[in-house]
Amino acid sequence: MIHAMHRGVTFVLYQLTLMLGILMMPVALFTRRLGVTLPVNRLVDAAGTAYERASAGAHAQSN
Repeated sequence: MIHAMHRGVTFVLYQLTLMLGILMMPVALFTRRLGVTLPVNRLVDAAGTAYERASAGAHAQSN
């Protein structure tokens, strides 16, 4: 039960970081022209990795 809830929460957080990345794209493109890069891709990658680990842990426990 706890693992299913953990997986659900990490999925929601992953989706929110994807939405944030999409919404921040114009800002990121503008700041890149100024020579500054925003680490949004690292945030999305970290959230994706956390969700994959949560999913893999749930699959391992169900087998």
